[in-house]
Amino acid sequence: MRTPTGEVMMQAIRALLQFTTILPLGKTAPFDSFAHNTWLYPLAGYVIGGFGACVFLFPGPSMVQAVIAMGVIVLVTGANHFDGLLDLGDGLMAHGSQERRREALTDRQIGTGAVCLGMIILFMSIAALSSFHASLTALSALVLAEVGGKWCMAVMTVWGRPFHEGIHAFLYEKARKWFVIPATSLLIPAFLLPLPLQARFSAACVLVLIPMVMLVVARRLFGGVNGDVTGASGEITRAAVLAVVAWVCG
Repeated sequence: MRTPTGEVMMQAIRALLQFTTILPLGKTAPFDSFAHNTWLYPLAGYVIGGFGACVFLFPGPSMVQAVIAMGVIVLVTGANHFDGLLDLGDGLMAHGSQERRREALTDRQIGTGAVCLGMIILFMSIAALSSFHASLTALSALVLAEVGGKWCMAVMTVWGRPFHEGIHAFLYEKARKWFVIPATSLLIPAFLLPLPLQARFSAACVLVLIPMVMLVVARRLFGGVNGDVTGASGEITRAAVLAVVAWVCG
């Protein structure tokens, strides 16, 4: 296994951020450089979560701060993965065979299932963020949740066997099982943020549970994973981590 050079790694990180955000990062980096290093996903969580967490550096009503913070995250990401969440909602609500569910999942139109799932996840995130009494706790929880969401996406990329050709299939082909190890090492610093030990333990349990559930559900309902399922997993993980941390801290 060859160790990537510094230049290659910088290209991979730039390609990662260009894939997960709308930040102006200059000339488009070779996407293949990120495809060979999808374990870098959690780094995007620190960047995106950091932008959203900046809201809590300024005093204000907790509910307003929560709405703005989530709005910043949706804006910075270009709602790319949130779109995957909406598509998953339609796929889950479809009835019939795997083929019919896949059609609903990949259909570009937004249905009732998409609206319901999107509202639930977004409202859960806002409600959890607004329940923290200390801004530092909300800031730490949001960064941990966002990094955890991207870690989940790294896991889904490694283990989520695709059901059709597309970006996820391309990334899955380039990924290696050992990618989970460096992805987890990038996740660890987020657990050192100032949160109660019980909250960190609860968040760790959620991070183990969500990708397992998503993989089982995706294989049973759709016959595999695609980019929508992977992106939705990140959104669901963020909301779930925020919810359990808020539950414990409350």
